[in-house]
Amino acid sequence: MPLSAPPSSYTAAVERYLTGAGIAKSSARIYRISLTTWGWMLTGEPAPTGPARRGAKSPVFPVAAIDDPALPEVLAELAAARADEMDADTVNRELSIARKAIGWWQRQGWIDGDPTIGIERRPAPPDRTKALAENQITALWRLDVALREKTQWKMLYESAARADEVLCLNVEDLYPQDKRGRITAKGGATEWIHWQSGTAQLLPRLIARRTRGPLFLTDRKAPAGTPTLDVCPETGRARLSYRRAEEIFEENTRLLANPLVSSDDIEDLDGWTLHRLRHSALTHDAEDGTSTPMLLARSRHASVRSLERYARPGVDSVARHVAERDPAARRRT
Repeated sequence: MPLSAPPSSYTAAVERYLTGAGIAKSSARIYRISLTTWGWMLTGEPAPTGPARRGAKSPVFPVAAIDDPALPEVLAELAAARADEMDADTVNRELSIARKAIGWWQRQGWIDGDPTIGIERRPAPPDRTKALAENQITALWRLDVALREKTQWKMLYESAARADEVLCLNVEDLYPQDKRGRITAKGGATEWIHWQSGTAQLLPRLIARRTRGPLFLTDRKAPAGTPTLDVCPETGRARLSYRRAEEIFEENTRLLANPLVSSDDIEDLDGWTLHRLRHSALTHDAEDGTSTPMLLARSRHASVRSLERYARPGVDSVARHVAERDPAARRRT
């Protein structure tokens, strides 16, 4: 027997899962996007990709339709076609999220089967270029952007925090005199992030005497229906969303990411992602000899294995290593 009454639709089942399974607010956005994508495939339709994916809503269908015996075969074909168009990390993350949700729905008694059985994870070759070089970080600080972006990017790099954690900060969470802030981390734990002088110098101008409400705000008044926690009570503006923050960063870094391309062709290319600031900060820390316990504290990872992707020398460090051991260079000195 179901533990509770089945929801009226798949979309409602997704929301019940995000709430009932205790998914942290910082992770719920990613989970919702992934499960919306799977909603299309669970109805036998290809999921939108590229710009069409933004704002796309899942088709309306009952969650019980997941038990359709013909679905696994159709789903396997759709998942394979999507995997050919997307990077392996995204495909694997979406599959993992779908299986977690399906397992939770099974435990509620809303569905019996798992149509994703037989769909295999894709091999994901490691990307060794995620850490930005030091000259790229320097070029980033020289960009002519708004104070909000300057502060946000500096804080992400200096704190090595996740972008969604920083965007969820409120003014009352800040301790400027200590150069730190209280965040809700991945998994729901309350933790601290720490920043340096670059962020400390920009924050007073960004806050502009506000005493509460979201730290990073949109440029316009919050639309009707915006959750109260995401509206500044002093300005009426809404919290800046992860999607919009990512778009702004990506658009502003296209020329930096593609330095040999003319400005006329840049619209067809991609810039950097916000996550690369966190990746770069931890990599540069490791290159400077920061101890493993301190790297774990900075990254807030639970295991050294999770840290391995960051604690790898970047391109500048390797270049210096090779140059310092160049026999011709040593003869000149």
